[in-house]
Order: sequence, then structure tokens, then C-alpha cells
Amino acid sequence: MELTIATILVALAGVFLISFMRGAFGGGFAIIGIPLLSLVMDPVTAGGLLAPLFIAMDLVALRYWRPSTWSKPDLALLLPGLLIGIGIGYLLFRILDHRAIAIMMAAITLIFVGLWFAAGAKVTIRPRSSPKAVTAGFASGITTMVAHSGGPPLAMYLLPLGLSKEIYAGTTSLFFTVGNAVKAVPWLLLVRPTAPVWILMAVCLPVIPAGIWLGWRLHGRLDQRQLYRACYGLLVVTALKLLWDGVSGYLA
Repeated sequence: MELTIATILVALAGVFLISFMRGAFGGGFAIIGIPLLSLVMDPVTAGGLLAPLFIAMDLVALRYWRPSTWSKPDLALLLPGLLIGIGIGYLLFRILDHRAIAIMMAAITLIFVGLWFAAGAKVTIRPRSSPKAVTAGFASGITTMVAHSGGPPLAMYLLPLGLSKEIYAGTTSLFFTVGNAVKAVPWLLLVRPTAPVWILMAVCLPVIPAGIWLGWRLHGRLDQRQLYRACYGLLVVTALKLLWDGVSGYLA
């Protein structure tokens, strides 16, 4: 990767966007910013660039999403699956076709959102389910390791619980704080960033606090219904991006 002005500007925009989403929704939508980064670097390099930056985002986000915003019963069910999923995802990253994983995850997400629209775009409250939580954590661990796209499986579990917007965002934030800390080392082993990538990481660090703060301010302005609609809408965007990545990869 060549470190040019264009590369720096695009990377700053992508990291700011991801930080903004982190502040507004607690995390899980990192893939929204990856198309920007892919304009100036390949997706794998982008993944290696982001892995350490996610940890910086998490440390800043903890200032806003404190323990009072965490759903501890749900996290107790979700986190073991997440850790196992990251380990499996590391192995899959090395041996399986990433395009097939992207297409499968996109299809599942679009079906989930389609069912929500079919139900009249209303949040149907469902009770907590241990098997569903473990499955969601496991699937999120795999997809966050393979493609930085762990948001859809987690959202498919948390959204139907009808959590308050603060608890939803705080729980999501801590979930990905743990996940990002665990997957950082495997990603760096897989990608082995070069000196220009490390320099670009340092350049991008200053935009993280501003992005998260602005996202957090947006979160405060959204009511419960608006937040849930925004989350479902972002799931559609994420799924379409995953679908495009998978299909275009086969067509290339």
C-alpha cells in the first residue's frame, strides 16, 4: 500500500464513519466504512488497519457506554459463543472461501429484515433464549473475524428483546469491545501490517474521539422507535454490502 494524500484522506473518512457508527449504535456496523477504505487498499489490508483502531474506539466508547448500559444476563450468554466463534473464524479465514461466507450471512440478514417488514415494521418482543444467544454470539464471532461484520447476528438476537436504546447500544458496545480485543492479534498475524499501514493507523487515531462523540450525540436525539428503524435499515445496507462482496468476488 502506497501512503499518498488520497490514501490518508480516504482512511480518515472511513475511520471517522466507523467511529460515528460506534458512538451512535454501540458497534457492529464497521463494514459500513470498509467500502471507503477499499477505494485505496485491498479489503484484507483494510482489515489489518482497522483491527488495532477498533481497540482505540472501544476505549473511547467505554466513556459513554458504561456498565449501567450493559445487559449483563445477555452478555453472559453471548460472550462464550463469541470467543469460540472468533477462534473458528480464524481457521475459516485461512481455509474457506470468504465470498461464500459473505453471501450466506447476507441472505440470512435480508430474510431477518424481510420478516420484520412483513410484520409491519414493529418490534415483536420475544423472551431471552439461551440457545439463540449462544448461536448469535458464535455466528457473530465468525463473521467479525472473517469480515469485520459481526453486527447482523448480534442484532438478530438483541433487537427482538425490545431493550431500551441505551441498553441495546451499551450491550452491543461491550460485546464488540471484548470481540475486538480478542481478534486483534489473529488479524495482525494474518495480515502483518507494513510500516505505511502502522503510520496510517497513527494518523487516523485523532478522528476517533470526535466520531464517537458525534455518534453519541445523535443517539441521544433518536427516540426508541427511530433507533430500531435505523438499526434495521443499517442491517439492510450491511447485508447488501456483504452480498456485493461475495457475488462480485465470484464474477471477478
